[in-house]
Amino acid sequence: MSMRQHRYPVTAAAVLCSLAAAMPAQASDLAGFDCVIEPASVTEVSTREEGILESLTVGRGDQVRAGQVIGWLNRDVEQATVDLAEARATVDAEIAELEESLAFAERERARIQQLSEAKAISATEQDKATSEAKRAALRLQQALEQRRIAELELARARRLLANRNIQSPVDGVVMEQLMAPGESAENRPILRIAELDPLHVEIFVPVERFGAIDVGMRAAVMPRYPGAEPQQAEVTVVDQVIDAASDTFGVRLRLPNPDFRIPGGVRCDIRFLPD
Repeated sequence: MSMRQHRYPVTAAAVLCSLAAAMPAQASDLAGFDCVIEPASVTEVSTREEGILESLTVGRGDQVRAGQVIGWLNRDVEQATVDLAEARATVDAEIAELEESLAFAERERARIQQLSEAKAISATEQDKATSEAKRAALRLQQALEQRRIAELELARARRLLANRNIQSPVDGVVMEQLMAPGESAENRPILRIAELDPLHVEIFVPVERFGAIDVGMRAAVMPRYPGAEPQQAEVTVVDQVIDAASDTFGVRLRLPNPDFRIPGGVRCDIRFLPD
C-alpha cells in the first residue's frame, strides 16, 4: 500500500520505509505508456497592417525559420516614401557649402582681428566680421539639425516599409495557406504554421502513478513511423489537477527537433529513465 492510501497518522520511520519500498516498483512501472508528439504551437500568421496581399514566398509543406520574410503586402507608397527620405537624408551639397562659408568667415575674422590689433581698422569692422562668423556657424548647425531630422524620417519610413513584410514568428512548417495574393489581408489569417522545434510529447498517466513523475525527469520516446529512432525528452509540465472522468493526469515533455526530422502529430511509446 502506498503512502497516499494511509488514513491514519504514521511515524517518520514508517514513512521512509514505505517510500523505500515503493520507489523500485514505481521506477519499473514508468514504461509502456502511449503518447502523442505534437507541435509546440500552431500559429495563424496575420498582419496588423491594412492592404492587399501582394506576394507569398512559401506554401504548404515549406519549412520556415523565425523572422523569415514569407510574403508582403502592397508597398508602393511606402517604398516611394523611403526613396524620398533617402534623397533628403543624403544631400551633402548644402552642408559642404555652409562648411566652406564658415571657414571663409573664420579666416576673414582672423584677418580683421590682426588689422584691428595694428590699429588699421575700426572696431565696427571687427564686430561685423565676428558676427558674420557666428551667423555662418549657426547656419551650418541648422543644416546639420535638418539632416538629422531627415535621417530620423528615413528610419521611420524604412520601418513602415518593413511593416508591410510578413514574417514567420516561429521555426516550423507551413500547414495551410489561408489566403491568396490579391486578397485583402485586413483582420484575416494568411498562413497556418506548426512550430516543430521543440516538439511537445503529451501523455495521460493513471492516477496511481501521481507523484512518481517530476519536472526535469527524462524519458526515452519512440515515435511510431517507419525508420524512427529513439529520442530523449524532458518533463516540463506535470498537471496538478486530476481528470476525474478518466482517473488520469497529464504530463508534457519537451523534445528538441532542430532539423525537423520528427513530424508532429505522430503517436509514440515512452519509457521514463531512472536518475
